Amino acid sequence: MSGDLNQEFFADGIAEDIITALSRYPSLFVIARNSTFTYKGQTIDVRQVGRELGVRYVLEGSVRKSGNRLRVTAQLVDAEVGKHVWADRYDHDLADIFALQDQITEAVTIAVAPAIADAELQRAMRKAPRNLDAWGAYQHGLWHLSQFTADDNALAQKFFQQAIDFDPTFGGGFAGLARAQFHAAARFQTNSLADTQSSTESSARRAVALDGADAEARSCLAAVLLRRGDHEGAVAEAERALSMAPNLASAHGVLGASLMYSGRPREGLLSLQTSIRLGPRDPSNRLHQVVLALYFSREYAAAVEAAHKAIRAYTHYVLTYRWLAAALVQAGRAEEAKYALETVPGRAPASFEMYVRQRPFWQRPEDHAHMIEGLRKAGWEGCQPAEPEQDRCPGRARAPGA
Repeated sequence: MSGDLNQEFFADGIAEDIITALSRYPSLFVIARNSTFTYKGQTIDVRQVGRELGVRYVLEGSVRKSGNRLRVTAQLVDAEVGKHVWADRYDHDLADIFALQDQITEAVTIAVAPAIADAELQRAMRKAPRNLDAWGAYQHGLWHLSQFTADDNALAQKFFQQAIDFDPTFGGGFAGLARAQFHAAARFQTNSLADTQSSTESSARRAVALDGADAEARSCLAAVLLRRGDHEGAVAEAERALSMAPNLASAHGVLGASLMYSGRPREGLLSLQTSIRLGPRDPSNRLHQVVLALYFSREYAAAVEAAHKAIRAYTHYVLTYRWLAAALVQAGRAEEAKYALETVPGRAPASFEMYVRQRPFWQRPEDHAHMIEGLRKAGWEGCQPAEPEQDRCPGRARAPGA
């Protein structure tokens, strides 16, 4: 804004880097540099820009320098109505200009993609369902998926299927359907986990086949592979997704979970924490997985603290209580552990059966035994840990999918 050519060079560099970074998100349609830079230095009407470029959102920013301090501002505007969706500013000392450029690019990119996703969800929910196209149905599905209830998950499946029916070449519908179907079995026990595995993998692979460069589809396939116990395959797909979209929260999350369940909990913890920073509203409940990573690392006090945080954030997700109970007793807090343990079987008997009396496909026997050890110390009187598809507790009801 000062007319200083050095600052102009810096501002142009940030703009180019942000365009490149945002273009890696398969869910975003990003206009190239040559088209956007034609508006540089002009007084513009954002709504006119949106119409001329055929975009729904415009990201604009400015650079100001005072002494050795630099201030960069950025704002994301809904081009249809001229309303601000997100804005922020970044103040830095002007030392290494290229390092500073990278820091600001990363910060803006990380903030913008979720802001657009939230705005699109709200936009979709304001449209009458009978008027939905494939993208709108997909957005409806994402919104219901994020509500963490069995009823909303069922609606999410309906909308994802609707997206597929509208456009069988739209991979997002298949990826969304795979996620919702898995949650139905693993989280809500409304479907059989064993029976669902085949359909979720089929949907995820279809999404990848439709667009092999779709990082979100790769991330979905990684999650499906993890859930059938293919840790190496899951890590490979997650890493492929991150090579395409380095800031994709879901890919960091499934990479963290895959590492954690494969016996590398400390490595997994770093990826899980990155996922939470990038996608704090992710319906996959990465906070719960952080608890597991800490417990597997035998950092019991930290696991207790993380479990309390997860329970506050996801009040309906009672499965965290069993890990809280195990971590509390391992940390020497037996009385609190007993209270936490009492919460789980009564409020979620099918889940307790599936994840405690049975061993899920993706969990190593030694990690499952480690959890059972904690629960027994907390006062649980249960059977020996069982292999998947086996029941070693005669007379007990089997969990869906077990």
